[in-house]
Amino acid sequence: MARDLLRILTCGSVDDGKSTLLGRLLYDTAQVLEDQLTTLQRDTRRYGTTAGEIDLALLADGLEAEREQGITIDVAYRQFATPRRAFIVADAPGHEQYTRNMATGASTSELAVLLVDARKGLLDQSRRHAAICSLLGIRHVVLAVNKIDLVGYGRATFEAITAEFASFAGRLGFTDVRAIPVSARDGDNVTARSARTPWYDGSTLLEYLETVDVRRDSDASPFRLPVAWISRPEDVRGYAGTVAAGSVRAGDDIVVAGSGAIARVSRVLGPDGDVEMARKGDAVTLCLDRHVDVARGDVLAAPKARPEVADQFTADIVWMGDEHLLPGRSYLMRIGTRWVPAAVTMIKYKLNVATLEHLAARELHLNEIASCNIATGVPVAYDTYAENRETGGFILVDRFTHATAAAGMIAHGLRRATNIHHERLSLDKTARAALNLQKPGIIWFTGLSAAGKSTIARAVEAKLYTLGRHTMMLDGDNLRHGLNRDLGFTDVDRVENIRRVGEVAKLMVEAGLIVICAFISPFRAERAMVRALFDEGEFFEIFVDTPLADCIQRDPKGLYAKAKSGALPNFTGIDSAYERPENPELTLSTANKTPEELAVAVLNRCGYL
Repeated sequence: MARDLLRILTCGSVDDGKSTLLGRLLYDTAQVLEDQLTTLQRDTRRYGTTAGEIDLALLADGLEAEREQGITIDVAYRQFATPRRAFIVADAPGHEQYTRNMATGASTSELAVLLVDARKGLLDQSRRHAAICSLLGIRHVVLAVNKIDLVGYGRATFEAITAEFASFAGRLGFTDVRAIPVSARDGDNVTARSARTPWYDGSTLLEYLETVDVRRDSDASPFRLPVAWISRPEDVRGYAGTVAAGSVRAGDDIVVAGSGAIARVSRVLGPDGDVEMARKGDAVTLCLDRHVDVARGDVLAAPKARPEVADQFTADIVWMGDEHLLPGRSYLMRIGTRWVPAAVTMIKYKLNVATLEHLAARELHLNEIASCNIATGVPVAYDTYAENRETGGFILVDRFTHATAAAGMIAHGLRRATNIHHERLSLDKTARAALNLQKPGIIWFTGLSAAGKSTIARAVEAKLYTLGRHTMMLDGDNLRHGLNRDLGFTDVDRVENIRRVGEVAKLMVEAGLIVICAFISPFRAERAMVRALFDEGEFFEIFVDTPLADCIQRDPKGLYAKAKSGALPNFTGIDSAYERPENPELTLSTANKTPEELAVAVLNRCGYL
């Protein structure tokens, strides 16, 4: 009979003894082989910090940099077992800059061992890790008050830390919190009860880990299968994926969450052929009794308990990106097996991890936690994270670096998302374009202030007018007198400025117009976001590549002079960055060329001449 498996996270602030505790568990449960022990003794002489004794932390700290620095950088996964239970332990880093790694380990764990140095008590990082554990669905926590030997095994110290944590954790929704005084280095109360803490009559850490009940009745949860692949085993169309919740067997009805199409399961195929039933965690292929429209990323579910489907919801996120979060910026979201464009539309509040106070915020920086409203490019099927980690959790990925920018947990859908639908109009873009006898599109000029964007754009529009084309020009200064008059020039405001412009331009292209836009638009992400609004061949990015020195020399509005004097903060090119286009449709140099000559080059490139 297979032993029950418990997934554990060890976390806490740096130097609180996480790796030493894990090493002690491995050592005391006879998981260290002779050759590993020989290597450990050698590494102790080279890297150890235990004055000649075996440094058990080195069993967990696998990276060379970790051994040299005496810290954990990456999440180190270790397995061990006792006659009663098997364990997978994620040893999380303690430094604040590696909080993103800790969140990764927490996302798959069922129980957290939060270590606190008895000499230091609760630190901000201890509270941060506790808050992230709560957000990521961990409901069982061991408060391991470590290095109890260094405070003389003092009961008063232990009880003071326990009381402080109980007050803090009472707002985090943990089901069970167990406090244990331990010395990871000497083994007190880790695997054997210590005679040096006679005032403690609870279980040892290992006894608690062997007996704690963290089970959730996953078979009783509604069936969920995010489709990862469409396969054709034995010439039968099948839908492959890993069961995220519940169970399924041949004869069960299922529904495609997004479309509502219902079919019956005719076969359940495992790796070795037909199986009677599949449960959570099983990789299977489902064959259906009739053809339904299913694509990769769709969710197959129990018909009487369909997941929600929406394109707007509220979620808690842990920001992991080196670049700060700007509301309105477009990212890629991975939810289940599906990739969709998504943006944080509003930061509702940022969480102060020390006090759990809700703080106002307009942007997020590395390791900050916040509640946000999120919009996706298309509706997605989801459960709340509290109901199902697999279908309620997601990541946001930077479109350019492809780095994970955030981990998110869906709290609830926004009601307005289900009440608003796209209205089908009697006339479409093709019909309006035919009436105008032209191909609609958008010509987007980008470059520094005073680069010449507006001058060239006006020349382009004038030539299109003489050709009998129907146009509209959108200029940055003009829109800030009306539509965008409420926006300033912070990075957050610049993102929203371009988002609004892009939506307006899209409406005008739908009307069959040729739209000419002249905006600094300093960030590649927002220019890419606008491009994604249009069909292939409709968007033309024109980079007016005028050197900064030339722009400063021109400075027709005196803006650079004001920016240099400090009177005009957040000015692009001076104290705010401009990100040059990487693959524009056309790059223009204004040296020795008239606006009319440059306008002809633009129209030729866009196919309007």
